[in-house]
Amino acid sequence: MVPKLPYRGWLFDLDGTIYLGERLIPGADATVAALRAAGRRVAFLSNKPLQTRAEYAAKLTHLGVPAAPDDVINSSLVLARYLRDRDPGAPVFVIGEPPMLEEMAAHGFEVRPDERVRWVVIAFDRTFDYAKLNIALQAVKQGARLIATNPDRTCPVEGGEIPDCAGMIAAVEAVTDRKVEAIVGKPSPIILEVALAALGVPARDAVIVGDRIETDIVMGRRLGLGTVLVLSGITRADDPRIAAIAPDHVVRSVRDLVE
Repeated sequence: MVPKLPYRGWLFDLDGTIYLGERLIPGADATVAALRAAGRRVAFLSNKPLQTRAEYAAKLTHLGVPAAPDDVINSSLVLARYLRDRDPGAPVFVIGEPPMLEEMAAHGFEVRPDERVRWVVIAFDRTFDYAKLNIALQAVKQGARLIATNPDRTCPVEGGEIPDCAGMIAAVEAVTDRKVEAIVGKPSPIILEVALAALGVPARDAVIVGDRIETDIVMGRRLGLGTVLVLSGITRADDPRIAAIAPDHVVRSVRDLVE
């Protein structure tokens, strides 16, 4: 099997592109293996902050796509690095699940359970509740600033979709009357800079493969990458945005990227 496209660097979204839930997209393992065998650089790029990079790598490996933690770039890593460069060691309140809190702590932040913080970090959080929303409100009233991992409205899962970080962002912005200062995940150039550095190739020699027009494809189009939209996740073939945004390639799944 050989790649159909000439790009030296390949960025693959995960949910809806490489796998759905705990199920590998058919052919994803063979496609990644063929790209690597052809000397192409491969990395995995996810807006989802629900697992550590080591956990993502272990999941990929278990599903038949060998990966190391350094092959994975996710929004929790990017947010922690971005904020560390601007306010190292700051006290933060995290709306997020344990892997997100662990990432912030690992980068030297004081992760607090109360409003006595300089930042409220908003991430995809399946345990989001009134208590967290209230702490965010009280923190902002005392001067805390807002930052978020990703803008996704929903997350693809087997059988459909579940609410994603956009719901948490909207709730916090609504009650605080403040806007998040940065959303670091796709389609932000912030996450792309980290991903291209991991690949070691410039944007013009790279391609992003993903199932979301508003994140994967928009980011690639804005920032000079090749774009491949796969129809194995969120986006349906009859979506009018496909014609409007015009990804470079539209395929049924990653299986169609090699021959």
